[in-house]
Amino acid sequence: MSRHWTLEDIRWEDFDASKVDPDILRAVKAAAMVEFNAPDYVTYLCNVFADRPDVKEAIHKWGAEEVQHGQALARWAELADPSFSFDAAFKRFREGYSIPVDAIESVRGSRGGELIARCVVESGTSSYYTAIKDATDEPVLKQIAANIAADEFRHYKLFYDQFNDLGEVPPSVLDRIRVAVGRVSEADDDELACAYYAANTPADGSVRYERVKFAKAYEKRALGLYRRQHVERLISMVGKAAGLKPHGFVMRAVSAVAWRYWRFRNWRLSRAAV
Repeated sequence: MSRHWTLEDIRWEDFDASKVDPDILRAVKAAAMVEFNAPDYVTYLCNVFADRPDVKEAIHKWGAEEVQHGQALARWAELADPSFSFDAAFKRFREGYSIPVDAIESVRGSRGGELIARCVVESGTSSYYTAIKDATDEPVLKQIAANIAADEFRHYKLFYDQFNDLGEVPPSVLDRIRVAVGRVSEADDDELACAYYAANTPADGSVRYERVKFAKAYEKRALGLYRRQHVERLISMVGKAAGLKPHGFVMRAVSAVAWRYWRFRNWRLSRAAV
C-alpha cells in the first residue's frame, strides 16, 4: 500500500500570491475548519459503532486524514492571507458550533443509514475539492486540492465497503434514498455557515452571525467552482450510495435536472450581495 501524503510532501515553495483568487480563499478558510473539526465526528461515530472494532479502526484512520486536510488548507490560507489566524478563527468556530458527541445511536435511524450519510458527505467533498483543483491557478492549492479529492474518493469507498460488510439488515432502497436526500439537504446547515462566518468576519464581533446569510455567502463561493462534470460525478456517487444504478436512466435524468438547478442557483447567488 502506498504511503499517504504528508504536509512535507506539499511544494510550499511554489506558492504564488499573484494567483490567489479572493473568493476561493474565503471558501478554503471555511473548509479548513470543517475538515479540522473531524475529531468530534470520530467520537460520535465510534459511539454509534462501539461494538465494532473493525469499523472504529477505519473511522480513526479517516479522522486523522481529515485533520491533516484541515492543517494543509489552513497553512495555505495563512500563506495567502498573512493576517488570517487559523487558530483564532477555529476557536470562534468551536464557540459557535458543535455536534452532540455523547449520542450513542445514529441520528440517521440505523447504523447502515449512518454509513450512507457518510458516503453522501464524501461524495460532496470529493467533487468539491476536484472543482477547486480545476478552478485555481495557484499551484500549491492545486496540489493540496488534488490530494484531498483523492482522499475523499477513497473515504467514500471506505464507508461504502463498511456498509456492505456491516452484517446487519440493510436499509431498504427507499430508506437509503431518504437518508441520502436528507443529508444533501443539510448542506446549508450551521456548520458551513458558522465556519464561513468565523473565518471571514472581524474577530471583534462587530458583524453579527446570521445562519442564512453566511450559508448563502459560502454557497456563493462554492457553487461557482463547479462545472457540469463535477456535478455529474457528485450525483452519480450519491445515487450509488442510495442503491440506484449510478449511470442508469433515472440517475442521468436526475443529473441533468441537478445541473440546471445548480446553474440557476449559482446565477441567483451571483446577484446577491453576500
